[in-house]
Amino acid sequence: MRFRHSAPAGARNEPPPADDAAAWITGATPDGWFTEPPEVVIDRDEIIIWGRLAQPELAADATDADRAAAQAGRINQFREDTRDDRIRVARQAEHRYQRKVAWGIRCGDTNELFTHLAAPVMTRLRQPERQILDTLVDAGVARSRSDALAWCVKLVGQHTDEWLTDLRTAMSKVDELRRQGPTS
Repeated sequence: MRFRHSAPAGARNEPPPADDAAAWITGATPDGWFTEPPEVVIDRDEIIIWGRLAQPELAADATDADRAAAQAGRINQFREDTRDDRIRVARQAEHRYQRKVAWGIRCGDTNELFTHLAAPVMTRLRQPERQILDTLVDAGVARSRSDALAWCVKLVGQHTDEWLTDLRTAMSKVDELRRQGPTS
């Protein structure tokens, strides 16, 4: 009799690797949807598929507002026209990679992310850190400590993008070396 080992209480079960997700999703996406292969962004909880649409043709004297409205219209039409097929691809990917799947569309300068995951994160903060969050709330930058924390994470991400990219690259190299090592 085989017993299935489960993670200890409070431990996180990791989803399967998604190393081939970009290739799989590119193959599963119907031809003609996008002007270039989709960009696939993956974390432990979610896969976001970003596709680029062709820009609508407008008159030469079109304003920036006209362009933005046309791009938003193109994205909306794509969303409506492809709903059933996007759901089918997402369900297959969710089953294969055990992560939620969301779709994002880019058209010109307009980006729209369709229904996507907002994962709760819990942390313990000491008074100096709580005071930072409270200052952001009191100043009207955020509605709550939770919003303030999300704002801080976005700000850090913007200012440390190169460092985070280098770190992710190094981590992927470590993962590759682990895969090449002996198996137990």
